Amino acid sequence: MRRFLRSKELNISRRKITYTFVALVVLAVAIWVLTHRTTAEPDVPVVATVPVAQEDVNIYGEYVGRIRAQQFVEIRARVEGFLEEMLFEEGTYVAKNQVLFVINQEQYRAKADKARAQLKKDEAQERKAQRDLERIRPLYAQNAASQLDLDNAVAAYESAVASVAMSEADLFQAEQELGYTIVRSPISGNISERLVDLGTLVGTGGKSLLATIVKSDTVLVDFSMTALDYLKSRERNVNLGQKDSTRSWQPYITVTLADNTEYPYRGLVDFAEPQVDPHTGTFSVRAEMPNPERVLLPGQFTKVRLLLDVIEDALVVPQKAVIIEKGGAYIYVVRKDSVAERRFVELGPEQGNFVVVERGLAAGEQIVAEGYHKLTPGIKVHVDNSNLTLPADSIPAPAVAAPDSLSQPNA
Repeated sequence: MRRFLRSKELNISRRKITYTFVALVVLAVAIWVLTHRTTAEPDVPVVATVPVAQEDVNIYGEYVGRIRAQQFVEIRARVEGFLEEMLFEEGTYVAKNQVLFVINQEQYRAKADKARAQLKKDEAQERKAQRDLERIRPLYAQNAASQLDLDNAVAAYESAVASVAMSEADLFQAEQELGYTIVRSPISGNISERLVDLGTLVGTGGKSLLATIVKSDTVLVDFSMTALDYLKSRERNVNLGQKDSTRSWQPYITVTLADNTEYPYRGLVDFAEPQVDPHTGTFSVRAEMPNPERVLLPGQFTKVRLLLDVIEDALVVPQKAVIIEKGGAYIYVVRKDSVAERRFVELGPEQGNFVVVERGLAAGEQIVAEGYHKLTPGIKVHVDNSNLTLPADSIPAPAVAAPDSLSQPNA
């Protein structure tokens, strides 16, 4: 009996020891977990930053333009006759004063010969009347001729002089009409196909159109701007169509070709309509652009990019760094102590994937470009720019002064 009781007491003691040990282990684990949670540092968000850049930013406007030849001349017949010759190849370049067409000359040559003969006859009558007057005057002075004889001699001479003048005018007109039978090019340029066939009777009064010539080594680009564009340009003190020597840049345009490549030459804006079309609410603007290789064809439409303004020393940031909410736009700025600060900003014009910040930032400040969705104001961050991806297009290059010669291509 004693052994049984002693064994039972021993088992109870062992259970107590086991329970105590397990409790101590559980308590130690709990203390370690609590201690670890208390002393462990929170996770620090990783962000990528970029500095606030300071650049001269070009402000552009895009419009639809139409190419127009600098000169467009219609070749018309000025005299009536049958078209006898065509002395050019259609679609080629012709020089100024080059002979293009010849109209039948027979009747006009005969008319000129007749006017020339009439002039000779009238000149002979003038000389005879002059001699008669020279004979009458001494006789009249000696009372050998009457006043009537002198008056008749003077009148005959003056009439002869007038007849000579009239014949000279007739001869000039006849020779001019004879000259019109040879149709010459008034300008240098590319000529179209002939619009009449040889042997056709062409008319007078400029009604018969023979061909057209375009001078396109320099072209004009016409496009329209809104009245709002005009007001904004006035606010920036930019007068379109007027050269301002106080600026280091002038409003110029570039155009896009049919294959979506940029034409290598620039054009200067040389005219702006002084009034707005009430039907469209726009006003016409014109730029002159060199076309030495005749790549631009008159009549074609193109996309026009116009330099409207240059913002000097502008603060520029990537658009993806800007957060826009109902309260406004803000950007996270990383301070020197690696703390993220929310900074409300005032935005300006956008250029590509970048935007101008007019107020709220300073040049050189580090702003969060990636990872801002993990931030709250005042949180400490870790900066890692190893995987930073910026837009492919860079900040627009500063404006340059337009070349004095329009034949200079873009840099």
